Amino acid sequence: MRAGLRGLTTRGRSFLAAGLAAAISAGILGEKDLLRVAVLLGILPLLAAAYVGRSRYKLACNRSLDPHRVPVGANSRVVLRLQNLSRLPTGTLLLEDRLPYALGSRPRVVLERLGAHQATSVAYTVRADVRGRYDVGPLVVRMTDPFGLCELTRSFPSTDHLTVIPQVTPLPSVRLPGEYAGSGDSRARSVAVHGEDDAATREYRRGDDLRRVHWKSTARTGELMVRREEQPWESRATVVLDTRAYGHRGEGPTASFEWSVSAAASIAVHLRQAGYKLRLVTGSGADVDASEAGGDGTLLDHLAEVRLDQRAEVTDLVQRVRQRSDGGLIIGLFGTVSVAEAELLAGLRGNGATCVGFLLNSSTWLSLPEKARAEAEHAHATAVLAMVRSGWRVVGVDHGSRLPALWPQAGRGSQGFALRAALAETVAGGVR
Repeated sequence: MRAGLRGLTTRGRSFLAAGLAAAISAGILGEKDLLRVAVLLGILPLLAAAYVGRSRYKLACNRSLDPHRVPVGANSRVVLRLQNLSRLPTGTLLLEDRLPYALGSRPRVVLERLGAHQATSVAYTVRADVRGRYDVGPLVVRMTDPFGLCELTRSFPSTDHLTVIPQVTPLPSVRLPGEYAGSGDSRARSVAVHGEDDAATREYRRGDDLRRVHWKSTARTGELMVRREEQPWESRATVVLDTRAYGHRGEGPTASFEWSVSAAASIAVHLRQAGYKLRLVTGSGADVDASEAGGDGTLLDHLAEVRLDQRAEVTDLVQRVRQRSDGGLIIGLFGTVSVAEAELLAGLRGNGATCVGFLLNSSTWLSLPEKARAEAEHAHATAVLAMVRSGWRVVGVDHGSRLPALWPQAGRGSQGFALRAALAETVAGGVR
């Protein structure tokens, strides 16, 4: 009842004030009819407060998102199901679901009446043009009586999460360098090591099937040997995302960093579909192994929340990748780098790794004077040349470039040599 009295609207308080004034006037004038009016005016807000206050804790709500993970620019459908658990019908309900600014304005729905034990569902759509993880809710319900004398607000504590992942672009099939690097006990590897007539074997372990014993190898080694089971060759790849704040330019969804994040997501999903055992490393400290079931979702969830880091350095990124480096293919997406930083990236080529770098000329995301533009282009060409000399296969990226068009360059075996010659001439001309 106290909560109901606190929820009296301006109309309800006016009714109480009018009833009190009428009661005083009836006492002074001795008018019984006026006293009846005063009682009516005073009892209506009290009944409304009791009615609304009694039903405020007998509503249940649940929310569902379909889907709960969407790419940038896609819609998600939010369904709210509200149920009246009491035996009394409700008055007018105003539903308002709280949303962050990036998902648009807060949706508001009016329900005229919800009967006893009745349930109803309402739906709306949300859309985000900026990746991230957003809270949807809580739901705020404003309950009023039919006369609008009392209004109570109830907030359901539950919230749901909508994950807006980067845009994933399909890539053409390209035979990549180092695609057969990795580990595993495949037939191809056995032939390469032992020859066609010699089976791949290992020492006997307790529980092995005796039918797999290889007697020729057992006689040669003096120990019980069994045929090794054939396993698929594991192609391994590491996607490296540069998160240095000073290496990227632009703002919002069209910034150079957003291009890198979307490219990292597209490349990672493409390699996973091609059968690669994948790892994602970012300059912000994330190290995601996407080899297990559901790995695409885990990887994309991390990329949905990755941000630029003011303290990120190339040295930290190289060290983080090398902590678990086991060869294979390394694909890096880098912002603008200096010559010194390009030389540091040579440290990723250890353990037989093949490195392909997408090097963004982030200055093209800015409008620069002609002289500043020429200096930025020269610095970018010099950095590319330094990476090529250190053994990287480099793909240059300018503003407006599309990843599907650049992707075939990652598989061209002669690309590095041609690019080296062209850049050598460019740098030499710049020096003159």
